[in-house]
Amino acid sequence: MSKKNVLLINTDGPEHRVALVENGSLAELYIERKLNGSNVGNIYKGRIVRVMPGMQAAFVDIGMEKAAFLYITDVVGGRIPSRIRLYLDPGTDGEDVLDDDEELLELEDDNEPPFIMPRIEELLSPGQDILVQVAKDPLGTKGSRVTGYVTLPGRHIVYMPYVDHIGISRKIEDEEERERLKDIVENLRQGNQGGFIVRTVCEGQSQPKIKNDMDYLNLLWRTILDRYNSQSAPSLIYCELDLIVRCVRDLMNNDIDACYVDSTEHLTRVTEFVSIFMPRFTERIKLFDNNTPIFDSWDLEPQIDQALTQKVWLKSGGYLVIERTEALTTIDVNSGSFVGQRSLEETITQINMEAAREIPLQLRLRNIGGLVVIDFIDMQNEENRQKVMQIFSDELAQDRARHMVLPISEFGLMQMTRQRTRESLISTMMKPCSYCNGRGYIKSYETIGIEIIRNLLRRVGKTSSDSIRVKCNPEIADFLTHTYQDWVSEIEIRFHKIINLHAQETMHIEEYEITEEKNQA
Repeated sequence: MSKKNVLLINTDGPEHRVALVENGSLAELYIERKLNGSNVGNIYKGRIVRVMPGMQAAFVDIGMEKAAFLYITDVVGGRIPSRIRLYLDPGTDGEDVLDDDEELLELEDDNEPPFIMPRIEELLSPGQDILVQVAKDPLGTKGSRVTGYVTLPGRHIVYMPYVDHIGISRKIEDEEERERLKDIVENLRQGNQGGFIVRTVCEGQSQPKIKNDMDYLNLLWRTILDRYNSQSAPSLIYCELDLIVRCVRDLMNNDIDACYVDSTEHLTRVTEFVSIFMPRFTERIKLFDNNTPIFDSWDLEPQIDQALTQKVWLKSGGYLVIERTEALTTIDVNSGSFVGQRSLEETITQINMEAAREIPLQLRLRNIGGLVVIDFIDMQNEENRQKVMQIFSDELAQDRARHMVLPISEFGLMQMTRQRTRESLISTMMKPCSYCNGRGYIKSYETIGIEIIRNLLRRVGKTSSDSIRVKCNPEIADFLTHTYQDWVSEIEIRFHKIINLHAQETMHIEEYEITEEKNQA
């Protein structure tokens, strides 16, 4: 297939997948499964089940298995007005709709008077009903993160019922255009409560199109309030768009040459949505009518498999090792087989530069969030460190998720954070190994064999039985027979016991059982 930028929508199967392909390579992958679809952007009528003054937070029952978590700063009336925190999903599968508008996540208003934040126990109490929106899906053992500051994204604008502010995407750089858009929104919202954020895709749009968006969002908000007043808690009162339409809404732009959908049913849905909200892209929505699966046609399946491995090879022969722990993700840059041609410093710098281009791609593709520590190969020259840092920053600028990066230290370490609002690709597609319990390692045969010998020495002398049975994995039984037979014989002679080894196919490699055998009459 061509090297153009395309959106590929795969619906033929028990899961829906959307792939963003840039220049022929998989850049982002979104997956929605019926068993674990995202709830981010959904709005609930919840009920407070517990208020925790010490943490200034509360747990909210929204009808899920685990109670949701609500911070004081996310309670309407509980914030400091001069610092408005916006949790704006409803972008693609949990990504903020304004993740390309980072400056708008904290809005300053110097005209507001000083305000003392009330305590959460003054605002909320157990049993109280509350309107909340899911800002983050459950991660690991944590429940959903919710906020009272509802945000309703349209194609061109985002409506914020509880925030009296008009913001413009910082990616709209032309001051004249910024003023034009702000004036349009100001005029259109007269008499309406709430604020609006003008999204990047609104640049150049006419007033009628913006008005259509605003009318739709105002009607949607009134419908949500009606449902809140008529339904009992806990209940879902608004469901965010599904993955397919959400991705089209937020990823389709002038850089996308085409969007291919592999079923007529979903093609109709996408086409209807685009014709209403994004009519200039209607001709780019196409049916993928081919006997070959859509992802196979762009050779994406091998790229997905590669995104689930620890090792990523670089073209030079170097490689990355990506490892995830509970607290952070580490990325180690290694020289591998690359030896360069001139000096060691130049060789190291070349590998680090290549890694600096690849790592941001892997962060996007794998959806790695939280704290990330990158261990570049040590460079002595400060100019080279700056060069690698610049390349990394330039590549990371393509990432829509919010991020913050610290300079490379003298030890070659770079620390960064990346927005995490949904599970990583590995968490979505894989589970901890049931054999090693997620450790990535199992005990060696020798270690297990020594443990068995040690336990025999500890226990055999204390039993009155004439014989002892050791049940273990066949591989371990074979190892004991060939490697530690002398020790088994030594125990038999020393304690006047018989040691019987029994191989059990069903036993885990690290599992064994030592029991007494009944004496023969």
